[in-house]
Amino acid sequence: MEDLFRYLDDHLGEALRELQELCRLPTVSAQGKAIEETAEWVAARLHALGFEAEVLPKPREGNPVVYAYQAGDSPRTLLFYDHYDVQPPEPLELWSSPPFQPTLREGKLFGRGVSDNKGNIIARLYAIRAWREVRGGLPCSVKFCIEGDEEIGSPEMEEFVAEHRELLKADACLWEGGGVTWDGRPQLTLGVKGLLYVELAARTIDRDAHSSWGTVLPNAAWRLVWALATIKGPDERVRIDGFYEQVRPPTPQELAAVDAMPDEEEETLRSYGIREFVAGLSPREARRRHIFDPTATVDGLLSGYTGPGPKTVLPAEALAKMDFRLVPDQDPLDLLEKLRRHLEREGYGDIEVRLLSAERPARTPVDHPIVQMARETLRRVYGKEPVVVPSMAGTGPLYPFVSTLGLPTIDFGVGYPDTRIHAPDENIRVEDFLRGAKAVVALLEDFARAG
Repeated sequence: MEDLFRYLDDHLGEALRELQELCRLPTVSAQGKAIEETAEWVAARLHALGFEAEVLPKPREGNPVVYAYQAGDSPRTLLFYDHYDVQPPEPLELWSSPPFQPTLREGKLFGRGVSDNKGNIIARLYAIRAWREVRGGLPCSVKFCIEGDEEIGSPEMEEFVAEHRELLKADACLWEGGGVTWDGRPQLTLGVKGLLYVELAARTIDRDAHSSWGTVLPNAAWRLVWALATIKGPDERVRIDGFYEQVRPPTPQELAAVDAMPDEEEETLRSYGIREFVAGLSPREARRRHIFDPTATVDGLLSGYTGPGPKTVLPAEALAKMDFRLVPDQDPLDLLEKLRRHLEREGYGDIEVRLLSAERPARTPVDHPIVQMARETLRRVYGKEPVVVPSMAGTGPLYPFVSTLGLPTIDFGVGYPDTRIHAPDENIRVEDFLRGAKAVVALLEDFARAG
């Protein structure tokens, strides 16, 4: 491994410049920006590394997927899943430097997508390049599936995977990327939560009115706030009938893995400027809840006048965006119907519920052989015991890869706890980027030998 690691050390500057070039493309899927340009950029880089690469459409809607394949010495095949799209950069005024002008300072690279997920794409290509340049080829066969709308819920991804089942056939999958803990231990994540994302809309009158009419006219903002208050209580429990019915209890191995995770809750509280978690949860309770519990979150509210100074208005319309993070075996479409029935029963059947995104949860078992193999890989590269996380608290289109393709899936990457993905000043530490690439180099060899 030392010859490969030395190559990565010697060519770090080149890899960072390539990452900066990719991150200059404003690939905001929510706004439809730079999609085709970025897909072609990624496909060209893969082709230059010896891959058979092509840009494939999704079945009906959604952005194109970059697919690539390269044969290796081992008959085993490792599939890399990544995405080339990024989150919107707003609010722009909170960035220390322009989001699409990636900037190096104090050992960190700042810019939208430097971690999520362009940084992980480049780290993986950097590892592939090391194998080809130093050893002349890959130890195992490698496929890439890089989509362009993960940040808007991966529309049609289940259909795409089903349609291209043979093309994507592999022995295991390395997911888009994670990072290290506050104390530098690599995290090995084995699953994702699902997602139900909805828009709730209230309309009470034909047009906004003077607020004096609050005596007799219905206010859309109040109507929506009252409806939202029926969905979740101050005890943090979701009040939709049947919401928790399908929740699969964590296994003893999953509980043990979470209990073995480092106690970083105080750091988390400090980083968000608060003193305690909701409901007075203890650190252990918070950790278990964060991994294993579903959520109901109001993401945004819009109604009436919110500009500077007063404006006395009774709003005719109100809008809320809401997401529900789901755990195995919850079904987002089943819960969508339960949400609609709940609002009807509570007297808010007039609230329009629009589905924006739905993804199912998925996990790889903690005791799967590939998990042990990856733990040994990460232990060797980082010199520290990896932290096994049964599921990330976020969401990705993992379900069809685990269910349709039957792939055990693991996840590690180039981030760290203050990476600030989805927020202003997204960043990575250069040392984490380098170490993450070395972990991919080592994984390729260990995976080939395991077969």
